[in-house]
Amino acid sequence: MASSIIVRFAPSPTGTLHVGNMRGAVLNWLFARKMGGKVLLRIDDTDTERSKEEYAIAIRHDLAWLGLLPDLEARQSDRAAHYEAAAEKLRAAGRLYPCYETEDELERRRRQAQARHQPNVYNRAALELTAEQRAALEAEGRKPHWRFKLNRKPVVWHDEVRGRVEIDTSSVSDPVLIREDGRFLYTLPSVVDDIAFHISHVIRGEDHVMNTASQIEIFEALGGPVPAFAHYPLVVAADGSGLSKRIGSLGVAKLRDDGLEPMSLISLLAHAGTSDAVGVHHTLADAAESFAFGKISRSPIRFDEHELLTLNGRILHGLPYAAVAERLAALGVGGGEAFWLAVRGNLTVLPDARKWWHIVAEPIDPVMEDPELTRMAAEILPPELDGDAWPLWTKALAERSGRKGKALFHPLRLALTGQGDGPEMKRLLPLIGRARALARLAGERA
Repeated sequence: MASSIIVRFAPSPTGTLHVGNMRGAVLNWLFARKMGGKVLLRIDDTDTERSKEEYAIAIRHDLAWLGLLPDLEARQSDRAAHYEAAAEKLRAAGRLYPCYETEDELERRRRQAQARHQPNVYNRAALELTAEQRAALEAEGRKPHWRFKLNRKPVVWHDEVRGRVEIDTSSVSDPVLIREDGRFLYTLPSVVDDIAFHISHVIRGEDHVMNTASQIEIFEALGGPVPAFAHYPLVVAADGSGLSKRIGSLGVAKLRDDGLEPMSLISLLAHAGTSDAVGVHHTLADAAESFAFGKISRSPIRFDEHELLTLNGRILHGLPYAAVAERLAALGVGGGEAFWLAVRGNLTVLPDARKWWHIVAEPIDPVMEDPELTRMAAEILPPELDGDAWPLWTKALAERSGRKGKALFHPLRLALTGQGDGPEMKRLLPLIGRARALARLAGERA
């Protein structure tokens, strides 16, 4: 029997994806995959002034990179007729009514309410207008915006993350569903599409909790089934501050360009802010297996870039050569499997491999910490540098020089790599090669 679970990720193409809205994408996909359900990618492009096709393309590209491939796709700009039909149904039922206040007038009322320490709830003055008064306002050139008439009673639902939620809609303004220019705001198209695409669960940020009470009334007014809701806490920076000033550095495209592995981001977003310890997942199915709404904390998720890089390194350290061969070639890194196995344990992001490829294959300036030791080392360097060359060579050098431990190994590493630490020299030495090793031991750039 097919699963009835259908969720949706509904980004607006007014910008690119970042770690804040990616948490919503990840949680939707994990829940759907665990339940054998489907994911709808809904491009919410009713904001025609700010929506751009380039952003819609970028959103699809970012999701594909992360392996978050939708089962269905829709875009709201193609569905205006459905929203018009829903609006007409609400008008006929007396639930959608025209209002003629200007933005300046509404702002003045807001300031007056604030000065009186009263809630800024729309007073429904437009409902008192006669047909003649409405006609007179329209003759002045005013065009109405349209509000949904709330029931002004408690709306209660069980939230999959927050538990029992109750909001009295008498404490909120009737929401505007249609602007003066006829464009639909987010609220109505979202409900219409959730009904049309049989969305079973709406999984989104807690900044939408207040919207949910109004939307539940719209679901009921349109005669559609009300989905389950799950409102998760938002993502903040590691220090608890908002992400708004750092979105550029935390965009999905930027993380991809920096060489992050997709599963490092998914692993972090899957478990940060939950009762599970953050760990590495190598596949989306693996991450989905442990997903549960009950594990999601009510506290904001603190996005720690250092933690992300640590996860990324752990993923790289276990990848086989076949998984990275093409990407290494694109980075200009050679050396095959032997090079990869030598350096992967010292990488944080894949582009770090370029540094070590430069060290083993291109001229560097050796650091001569102990010229006497390196001279002796050159004299007894084995003719064949295979996997056993390093331990045999350093054992012989220790006996000849009397040095051991750091006094033996550190000068050799500095001379051969120019670095104070790094991958195992047992693996690097064969890659450097005998001719280059001899030159570096002599202090020459090679």
